[in-house]
Amino acid sequence: MNRLGTATSPYLRQHAGNPVHWREWDAEALAEAAARDVPILLSIGYASCHWCHVMAHESFEDEATAELMNENFVCIKVDREERPDLDAVYMNATVAMTGQGGWPMTCFLTPEGEPFYCGTYYPKTPRHGMPSFAQVLTAVGETWRNRRDEVNTAAAQVGEALRQQTAGLPDTGVGISADLVQHAVSAVSKDVDAQHGGFGGAPKFPPSALLEGLLRHYELTGDLGVLQSVSFTCESMARGGIYDQLRGGFARYSVDAAWVVPHFEKMLYDNAQLVRVYAHLARRGLDAPGSERGGESLALRVTRETVQFLMTDLGTEQGAFASALDADTHLEPGQPGVEGATYVWTPAELNGVLGALDGAWAAEIFGVTTAGTFEHGTSVLTRYTDPKPVDHERFEAIRAAMSAARELRPQPERDDKVVTAWNGMAIVALAEAGAAHGHPEWIAAAVRCARFLLDTHVTDGRVCRASLGGVPGTAAGVLEDYAWLALGLLALHQTAAGDWLAEARRVLDAAIRHFADVDTPGSWFDTADDAETLLTRPRDPLDGATPSGTSVLAEALLTASALADPDQAARYRQLADETLARGAVLLARAPRSAGHWLAVAEAALRGPIQVAISAGPDGESGGAATLAAAARAAAPGGSVIVSGDADSQPLLADRPPVRDTSAAYICRGSVCDLPVTTVEDVRAGLLPPQSA
Repeated sequence: MNRLGTATSPYLRQHAGNPVHWREWDAEALAEAAARDVPILLSIGYASCHWCHVMAHESFEDEATAELMNENFVCIKVDREERPDLDAVYMNATVAMTGQGGWPMTCFLTPEGEPFYCGTYYPKTPRHGMPSFAQVLTAVGETWRNRRDEVNTAAAQVGEALRQQTAGLPDTGVGISADLVQHAVSAVSKDVDAQHGGFGGAPKFPPSALLEGLLRHYELTGDLGVLQSVSFTCESMARGGIYDQLRGGFARYSVDAAWVVPHFEKMLYDNAQLVRVYAHLARRGLDAPGSERGGESLALRVTRETVQFLMTDLGTEQGAFASALDADTHLEPGQPGVEGATYVWTPAELNGVLGALDGAWAAEIFGVTTAGTFEHGTSVLTRYTDPKPVDHERFEAIRAAMSAARELRPQPERDDKVVTAWNGMAIVALAEAGAAHGHPEWIAAAVRCARFLLDTHVTDGRVCRASLGGVPGTAAGVLEDYAWLALGLLALHQTAAGDWLAEARRVLDAAIRHFADVDTPGSWFDTADDAETLLTRPRDPLDGATPSGTSVLAEALLTASALADPDQAARYRQLADETLARGAVLLARAPRSAGHWLAVAEAALRGPIQVAISAGPDGESGGAATLAAAARAAAPGGSVIVSGDADSQPLLADRPPVRDTSAAYICRGSVCDLPVTTVEDVRAGLLPPQSA
């Protein structure tokens, strides 16, 4: 029987009605495979995955296919977002066997969990040289029954190869240095797409971590060429179809090099990271101002709209953020979803909503043509030109009317699962963006999210991976969950009232206890020392769609080292330095896959920069707030900024006001400037060299 009806994963629940006897991954499922002497069919995907839905409709909803699966296999369904540890192990196996990976992922395992045949999507009928899923099932079943020795040999070989891949980063003795960082920046800059922005060709993914790292490099060196690469990429994405021109928020990736046609799923982790990038870019005030909202810059507009998307479209009743919106829209019950149906337009549809005159004007601004840029003559909205200031009210009225009309269309489903790591990203982004741009309501949203995570996702100092409807799941948190949550709490310590530093330290100390490779200082596993024993204990230090847990932990350790008491700070800084020393090899050899490492390395090389604002007497509280606002608007990413009474926390120890006037102490590592008392001096001490 199918056992997914009570799962805490929306993706698993999507399959609860399948005739397949799906069950979740657990010891009982593996034991059943051993008792029946059949292989495990492991299917891994996620709720907003287009091809996962296609394979489900074609095969998993088909009675004959389900019968073949049930008779010959123990069928296990896994949500890759809820169990990234399982996904990492078997994705490595899939890539090793086929040379490529993706979702849905289809793996055949021994009852011991060793993979012997792996693939991704299999069609219902043979096509394009691919066998049908039924053919694969039949062939694997026959091989298992008739050639078991070959299966066991292949499984043992794959298992051993996977175990060898989990070695930590080598100690090359290179270390983090200004020269290494410059090498990484120069290498990455050679891959910039000068025509469309971004790096490399299609498909184009938002290079969020890399943009943050490059922006920090500009902020600390004043390299205008690097700034141009960042701002051009950000503008190209924001004007393309990958960005939702009506409601804000970015899609997962663009299928073309020009960012026009997206893969329409919208992920929390992409949008949280991009809020951080655009908010940091907007602090520089160097991108060309747009016509909307009285000259608001494009970067700030995108920040504001994407924050609104997070809070409106992904916000949950508990105050956290849901994982994703689906790529597909179901237009008819029981029928396959249609990708992008909610979002695309024709000129006739615009005329029907707006009238002929405004419809033609909107078509020009949003790039809607009779030929179309997507399927069946439809167009994805772009925005390569802005209306003139005099037309601002007209444009906003048209945009509101289009948005209202779109709301009447069938909408993509939402994956309501709350993932700790991705919500930690959102806390960091909202806290930093709110503080930099004077939006206390964004900081308040970050506070609500953090309180929910601490109340629901943290028990006895241990972090769970995800929850659904306020109910925590059974999957244990992985390294990125601890690291992002700690970093989010450290961001709140700098921007909101509360005992956030103590909470951050508890999470961070638990990560140190349970994820460190005790034999290799600076090396970390992605799963805890007391987590379920899998075929291998995964660890992947490369930054991908999300930064690696290890590079985020390095940032959390570095930030905590500037905020904690001296004894604790020394320990955190040593661990941060050891971790960065391990990551140096990635900056040297694979900088495109080390964007977050670059961001942390830039901060570490400069100290990180610390700004302690010591408040004067009661009458000077406004002065402290003004200095803090100036610092948060001017400081490079990765800086640590606190404000309060002298001696009220470690960074303010022995740092009094100056002549009863609030003062800012700007330090780089252990080297501090003289305290300053004016906004102009704060900006001069923090802005990039030629901007000061």
